[in-house]
Amino acid sequence: MTHTSSMVAAPSDEYWATMLPLLRPRMLLGRGEAKKKWFPFSEPGVQYVHFARNAIYFLVRHFALAGAEVLVPAYFHGVELEALLAAGAVPRFFPVRSGMRVDPEDVRACLRPETRAVYLIHYLGFPGPVEAIQEMCCERGVLLIEDCALSLLSKINGTPLGSFGDAAVFCLYKTLPTPDGGAIVLRQGQLKLGDTAPNSLGTARETIVSVLRRFQIDGNRLERGFAHLARTIGKAIAPPRENAWVDVGTQRFNVADTRFLMSPVSRTIIDAQDFEAIVEARRRNYLHLQSLLRDLSAPLFPILPEGVCPLFFPLVTNRKHELCGRLQASGVQAVLFWLHGDFSPPRGAFPEADVLRDTVLELPCHQDMTAQHIERMANSVRKILQDLGPL
Repeated sequence: MTHTSSMVAAPSDEYWATMLPLLRPRMLLGRGEAKKKWFPFSEPGVQYVHFARNAIYFLVRHFALAGAEVLVPAYFHGVELEALLAAGAVPRFFPVRSGMRVDPEDVRACLRPETRAVYLIHYLGFPGPVEAIQEMCCERGVLLIEDCALSLLSKINGTPLGSFGDAAVFCLYKTLPTPDGGAIVLRQGQLKLGDTAPNSLGTARETIVSVLRRFQIDGNRLERGFAHLARTIGKAIAPPRENAWVDVGTQRFNVADTRFLMSPVSRTIIDAQDFEAIVEARRRNYLHLQSLLRDLSAPLFPILPEGVCPLFFPLVTNRKHELCGRLQASGVQAVLFWLHGDFSPPRGAFPEADVLRDTVLELPCHQDMTAQHIERMANSVRKILQDLGPL
């Protein structure tokens, strides 16, 4: 079976630059007020699920899109396609240009009388042409679904991504240190969701692992020793995985998993976040990394627009797989993002999307990363590419 991505690589005690942010123990106390001001958490009708992909499945059912055509960008992960197909939608692709650009005219050219919805992905926190497509959808009486799985906390012209469409889906654990979680906002009404909380032991295990990894990376000597001992003991006595907890690292959609809601622990962790500081840190790290690597790779996005909260830093390289393997071996949890897989269009159908799949490697720039981490990672990238030499 071909997988479309290694979005969540196997955990390692050796990573000093993790793919996703890790949990601080004080976040388990909650008590923050920031979420009341930040979309989508501030929305009275926001709903939470274990995975964002589950919300996509329920959206198709909510809007009665089974058997209906949904326009989808040709550059995508794969699991969202699985959810659309499992719910009965009929996806048809529109082009994604170099630089992860969606041209509204490409979308317009694909619209047909049978088209019922446009599914727009905001890539890596950078907004797609959502205002133009929103207007187009309104003119044609077509639904607009915003996929903000990669774009939590991002805005365009001061307006949050996810607030333009008839529905928006967010993945929380890609941006925040939660063990699970997806959010859904509808312009009108709410989804009829599953009603099962994930297994509390599974939640506790993932939460503890995240805290221990943080101790191992940036704790003092005592904390690092404790974390190493605790993880060694935990591996030795760990019980079999529960069927009522689904790890966020899974890359496939399973209808049986749609019954799970988000864990209560994730709600508490969300309450403890300083969202403004998260956005500032990610922007600072992204720009720092861009300044250090600009001579090795032209930026995929020429500028970092005001309001964008970057998920990763996209490095364009013809040595994507080799560089990723060497970086992971050196302690950087780089991401092989959205490879060709079971649900990808055939090669050649969308050449610019093919190039994105073949050449874009994501580097972490999240809020845990310090300036020293960014510089060390940039030096690692530079040294590895020098060692690999030209193609």
